[in-house]
Amino acid sequence: MTEHNFEHMRRAMVASTLRTTGVNNPRVLAAIGAVPRERFVPAERVAAAYADTLVPLGNGRELNSPMALGRMLSEVSPQEGERALVVGAATGYAAAVMARLVGSVVATEEDPALIEVARHALSGTGVKLVKTPLALGYEGDAPYDLILIDGAVESVPQPIIDQLVDGGRLATAILDQGVSRVSIGRRVGESFGVAPMTDVATAILPGFSKPRAFSF
Repeated sequence: MTEHNFEHMRRAMVASTLRTTGVNNPRVLAAIGAVPRERFVPAERVAAAYADTLVPLGNGRELNSPMALGRMLSEVSPQEGERALVVGAATGYAAAVMARLVGSVVATEEDPALIEVARHALSGTGVKLVKTPLALGYEGDAPYDLILIDGAVESVPQPIIDQLVDGGRLATAILDQGVSRVSIGRRVGESFGVAPMTDVATAILPGFSKPRAFSF
């Protein structure tokens, strides 16, 4: 594969996969079209970098499909100058795309092997990469205008909600009985609500299980 091949595949992905599946935010399409996704996938899977599929990364983790990321970003509509947090950076692809859309990006990851890949892949993007348990977010640079949890979770932990500014938005996929739905949340004062948008196959993030009710 040459750089020209990848550029052609990237343009085809934007035109054929994203534009035809509800990813209609021009800034999001431009950002995804500018980030070389092949840098963020394992070498043995680089030929499938632009396929609309989850990419296995090892240790039970997967890189989200371009369509899943595109739908989340399109629905949450990142704005220039905003401060963003990306939870579940994996190899750094979503954070690299986000860096083209907002003012500053912090990205968190807990898997040491993925952190090493992301540190290299994100070089020069301006993204701040932090090693921390995913469900904790990153309080150090909070509050954030926008938080992207780049994967499917059963629930959004309170520590992450608390890191949003009043009026801040959150994008993720909520996992319910095996179905993941792209969902957008907003914090208003001390309240936080999430609205489901559409069903999309999404990488599942560890550590976000819904608290189980006590039973005898």
